[in-house]
Amino acid sequence: MVTGLHAELDPQRREVAEAVDQICAAFDDGYWSACDREHRFPWEFYDAMASAGWVGVVIPEEYGGGGGGITDAAVVLNRVAASGAAMNGSSALHLTMFGLNPVVRFGNERLRNSFLPRAATGELHVAFGVTEPDAGTDTSRIATRAFDDGHGGFVVHGRKIWTTKALESEVVLLLVRTDDDPADRFGGLTLLLADLDPAHVDIRPIPKAGRNAVASCEVAYDGLPVQGWRMVGRRGEAFRHLLHGLNPERILLAAMSCGIGEVAIDRAVAYARDREVFDRPIGANQSISHPLARAHMDLTGARSVMWRAAAAYDRDEDCAELANTAKHLAADAAFAAADTAVQTLGGMGYATEYHVERYWREARLQRLAPVSQEMTCNFIAQNVLGLPRSY
Repeated sequence: MVTGLHAELDPQRREVAEAVDQICAAFDDGYWSACDREHRFPWEFYDAMASAGWVGVVIPEEYGGGGGGITDAAVVLNRVAASGAAMNGSSALHLTMFGLNPVVRFGNERLRNSFLPRAATGELHVAFGVTEPDAGTDTSRIATRAFDDGHGGFVVHGRKIWTTKALESEVVLLLVRTDDDPADRFGGLTLLLADLDPAHVDIRPIPKAGRNAVASCEVAYDGLPVQGWRMVGRRGEAFRHLLHGLNPERILLAAMSCGIGEVAIDRAVAYARDREVFDRPIGANQSISHPLARAHMDLTGARSVMWRAAAAYDRDEDCAELANTAKHLAADAAFAAADTAVQTLGGMGYATEYHVERYWREARLQRLAPVSQEMTCNFIAQNVLGLPRSY
């Protein structure tokens, strides 16, 4: 293997990587290309991973999960992406694996007992409804409203965009405004675990350039009823609850990004060894070999920071700087690796037959979502370097 990732892991996590690799081997590039082309959710892959217990790897053992840490989840998602599944495979798992983290940390016992065991088996699919058309990165502008229903519950009206897996999901972790707090622009936001009830919810996939096996959707909520016990944590404190999930989210996205970069380099190196021009393999040319070597080194560095961030999170240490750094470095390294792979293959790199164009499209997304490269730079500039806030 070009990446040498398994050598970076302790024996226990090496076993995890090898077990996931074995499952992923049954789903080749042709499978993922077909799912992407047909906009078809990869049910066969998802069911195989769920049956092996990997979907519930980070859910606590008392609710039927594996009780693992973010490092374990990072291993799983990295190996899935590196198999050629890229973001189509890792996104199919990610939200069920980790999307319920706020419920684990802040949910009441009824919420935990009702939903975590089904999530651990992979039966429950979860979407995440935060982003809005007129809010974007500025979460303080969230306008989707949950009104009191007079019986301890809520009625939700509003609209979200970029809600991944809404078509397949039964529930959505939904950020809503329940109150207005003039003293705190992030106050008054509440988190609900709501049903995606078709009687009150309209879901429309957003056409996009890549990762089409897992749809991203615009979701309109029109009078959606939500019972009071489905509130996650405290009313009006959702933003603070969500902050607990930002660092692990960035770590897992870094793991996925590295996986995309790794498979892109693997495919490009294999092509560079075999393809002969002017009576020698093109990999003998430094114009080919040096960009591949740089891409490999950049991925190795990004992965190293990602493992450090994951280990710090699992030790309950402050890992915000490492998590943001890992996300930034990995997203850039993955895109550079995929772009280098396309360039290595030349015209065939642009052809769907060799799949590296698919890696390129999915790697590009990592520089945009779920947080842009610019916002990770803002975090480091303001919170690490102590520079003034720019927004």
